Amino acid sequence: MSDEVVAAVAQAHRRDWAKVLSSTVALTRDLDLAEECAQDAFAQALETWGERGVPDRPGAWLTTTARNRALDVLRRESVFRRRMPLLVADETAPAPEEALDDDRLRLIFTCTHPALSPDARAALTLRLVCGLSTPEVARAFLVPPATMAARITRAKKKIAAARIPYRVPGPDQLGERVGAVLEVVHLIFTTGHTAPLGADLVRRDLTGSAIRLGRLLHLLMPTDAETGALLALMLLIAARQDTRTTASGRLALLSEQDRSRWDRQLIAEGQSLLTEALLWRPPTRYALQAAIAALHAEAPSWDDTDWTEVVDLYDLLLRRWPSPVVELNRAVAVGMRDGPRAGLDALTPLLAEPALATYGYLSAARADFLRRLENWPQAATAYEEALTLTGNDVERAFLAERLVEVSRRR
Repeated sequence: MSDEVVAAVAQAHRRDWAKVLSSTVALTRDLDLAEECAQDAFAQALETWGERGVPDRPGAWLTTTARNRALDVLRRESVFRRRMPLLVADETAPAPEEALDDDRLRLIFTCTHPALSPDARAALTLRLVCGLSTPEVARAFLVPPATMAARITRAKKKIAAARIPYRVPGPDQLGERVGAVLEVVHLIFTTGHTAPLGADLVRRDLTGSAIRLGRLLHLLMPTDAETGALLALMLLIAARQDTRTTASGRLALLSEQDRSRWDRQLIAEGQSLLTEALLWRPPTRYALQAAIAALHAEAPSWDDTDWTEVVDLYDLLLRRWPSPVVELNRAVAVGMRDGPRAGLDALTPLLAEPALATYGYLSAARADFLRRLENWPQAATAYEEALTLTGNDVERAFLAERLVEVSRRR
């Protein structure tokens, strides 16, 4: 098996997993069977593509192979005659416009059904829609892989037991259902923005999928403020993803990035969506996050960033959406506004926060403030802690470089 074939299958998995799985679910109405057939298709690709070459349309080949495998299983087990479908196709429900009737959107609404717990919704979507491995999903949620495997299994059993329909909700239910979907789309984007594991800092397949889903949801609900705000947030952040690493692959902090290379078209689109979203009062969670991203996008340089406004927006966001991660981000902004000692003081209460006990960015933020204060011994310890909690190779290389720097000074 050549490296070229392995790379082609890996690329197809990142790009086409959701399409292959959702198309197979549409046929089987059984998540477990569809997932098994999709996995079989990718395994078969490793063998077949090695013998016959990579097809011109890998995604179409994989989808056809997975569906053919599913048809074989269905015929062999006489599922159509002897077994009730596990995912119900509700033919009586109002159907969306044909152009919007997308299998992947059906799959994400199924995975985010209110019958499931919030954590199960996000975990199942990352596993099934995005194709993350169970350890990758576990790292995104800061839980052990065994815990996440059990959570995903329970969620799939719940879908089967509750006979959750495989469809996009009708207009009468869309408003109450979209919030859960937006949370998952946001998690997909953030997971892709900084991949929890692997050699790449950004997983463009995930950020691209999240933006595509965000556009589709905005098309479905153009007057929904939260939907437009989330799309604005993702576009404003994605606009700078090309500059987050240097030509040599080193992590580039926001203060180091070449702002002339930021995607101004995405920024303009995000700003336009944000302007519409801010017409709603009070501002929504995603609108406040997008407003923070817009301040960074609009600043001509790092030194010109309006850190006072950034801190004020984080204060509003904490009232709207209390979260240890938001508190952490606010503390970092305080350090940028008032200096490293103030930032370190703002981080100190978070050391007792259980949700951040395995969150590497808390240790990394402390390490940076301690480095700037020239407290080399404690900075080295904090960098060591951050390294043990970080799985992304690009981030690890950056932290290791900083650790060497402060260790020499110590």
